[in-house]
Amino acid sequence: MISTSQSGVAVLGAGSWGTALGLLLARNGYAVQLWGHDAAQCAQLARARENAHYLPGIHFPDSLRIEANLARLAGAVQQFLLAVPSHAFRATLKALKPHLDSGATLAWATKGLEPGSGKLLSAVLAEELPTLHAWGVVSGPSFAREVALNMPTALTVASRDTAVAERIAQWLRNERVRVYTSTDTFGVQLGGAIKNVIAIAAGISDGLGFGANARAALVTRGLVELVRLGTALGGRAETFMGLTGAGDLILTCTDNSSRNYRLGIALGQGKKLSDALHELGQEAEGVASAREAHALARARKIDMPITEQVYRVLYENLSPQVAVETLLKREPRAE
Repeated sequence: MISTSQSGVAVLGAGSWGTALGLLLARNGYAVQLWGHDAAQCAQLARARENAHYLPGIHFPDSLRIEANLARLAGAVQQFLLAVPSHAFRATLKALKPHLDSGATLAWATKGLEPGSGKLLSAVLAEELPTLHAWGVVSGPSFAREVALNMPTALTVASRDTAVAERIAQWLRNERVRVYTSTDTFGVQLGGAIKNVIAIAAGISDGLGFGANARAALVTRGLVELVRLGTALGGRAETFMGLTGAGDLILTCTDNSSRNYRLGIALGQGKKLSDALHELGQEAEGVASAREAHALARARKIDMPITEQVYRVLYENLSPQVAVETLLKREPRAE
C-alpha cells in the first residue's frame, strides 16, 4: 500500500507524454493532479475526462484530476513529475519556485537540451532551484500511447542519490512497467536528447526511399556520435548501450509513433520544415537538439557528421538528398 503522506504526485505538462505518465501514476494508486499551462485546455480535459487530442479513447480514472492553478497544486503535493517541452522547462521551474518546498521530490521526463544554451536540464534545475536536492530524470524507450494503454515498457530513473532514484522509480513501477535506476544523470539526459537528432536523419533516409540498409547504418553510426558527445560531456559509455541510449535510439528511429522520425520522413519527401512541423501538430525535440548538439560538437571539436547534416537540413536549407550524398562521400576510414 502507498502511504497517504506520499500518495499525491503532480504531473506538469498535459501533452501526450504528461497525460500518459499521469495515467500510469493513477494506475499505480497515486492521487494525480495533471497541470497544463493552457487553462482552456485544462478545462476541456476536465470536462471530457480524456485527452481527446493526444490520447483519444483513454478515459481518466477518478484518481486523476486536472488542476490549472499551479500555486494550489504545489501547496497540495510534495512530489512532482515534469513532462513539459525543453523550451518550457526553465519557465515552468520559475513558475513553480515560489510555491515549492525545499524538501520536495522533483523528476522530469523531458528529453532535450535547453534551446539557446545547450545546457542539460539538470544544470537548468540547479540554476533555478539550487536548494532542491531530491531530483531525478526519467528516460528510456517509451511511446506515450503504449504507456497510457498499460503495455509492457522499461524505463530508467537517474539521480545522483540512489535513494531518490529508487523513490521516483517506485512511482512508475508496476507489473507492466520495469524501472531501472542509475546514477549517470549526464548520460541518461544526453541519450534522450541526441537520439532525437538521429531519428530525424533516419526519417529523412526513409523519406528518400533509401531502405532498411541505410537506416541501420544511420542508427549504428548515430550511436557512435551519441557516445562521442555523451562521454565528452560526462556520461558513462555503458549508459549509452542501455535503455536510455541504444534502446531509445532504436525505438525512435524505427517506428512511426516517433515524432522526430515522422518529421524526417516529411523532410525526405520534400516538405518544408514549417509545413512538416505544422502537420506533426506536436513538439519535435530533435529540431532544437540538433542545433544545440551541433554547437557543442563544434565547440569541443567532436566529429558528428550525421548531426552536422541534420543541422544543415534544418537550419541552412540543405537538400536532404545532398545531405545523404555528403555522408556517403566522406573519406573512407576504419570503423
